[in-house]
Amino acid sequence: MAYTDFTLKDLELKFGIINKVETLFTKFEPIIPSDWLKLTLSKTSKIRARSEKAKSETIVFPILLELKERNEDFLTIYSGDNLTADENSGLKGECDFIITRDNKSFDINYPIIQIVEAKKHDIDTGIPQCAAQMLGAKVYNEINNAHNDIIYGCVTTGDDWLFMKLTSFLQIDTRKYYLGDLEELLSVFQHIINEYKKKLV
Repeated sequence: MAYTDFTLKDLELKFGIINKVETLFTKFEPIIPSDWLKLTLSKTSKIRARSEKAKSETIVFPILLELKERNEDFLTIYSGDNLTADENSGLKGECDFIITRDNKSFDINYPIIQIVEAKKHDIDTGIPQCAAQMLGAKVYNEINNAHNDIIYGCVTTGDDWLFMKLTSFLQIDTRKYYLGDLEELLSVFQHIINEYKKKLV
């Protein structure tokens, strides 16, 4: 078993992680994207990015890089890396993107946000995998004495973005955010990052 094999029911039965659909965020001040990001997304929008890999390279990664730049390298971005938290329980496997607190380490250290590219452009199919990776990140942190009571996750098609939050249970946001509202999408990410900055700096 690996992250991709989990269902939400598996997480509930195996780990006691129940899920609720709730509003995660209130309205924030929009963040104006940089000229570089606007130009990059404008150029990549002309590419027929049909695969998940193409979407991650042309849409998701530039947005994450923008966030890294805005936050003075507070973040490190891992793409396609394996995160093994508990092999025996199936909390293992490749992750599309892992955002961690940057501590200048080569190895993955202190995961705070998991991002999953939705299969077949269907966000719902990515929710269980993302939730399993969020739990994996939480367990991984605990094993490495980097305790954190909140892990965020996001499932995206590139165009649609759905956020989740794991504490003692899993919260799935009631709304989606859209690439067409890039200022709002960036503001949600920044809110999450600011939350970690208060805890971890």
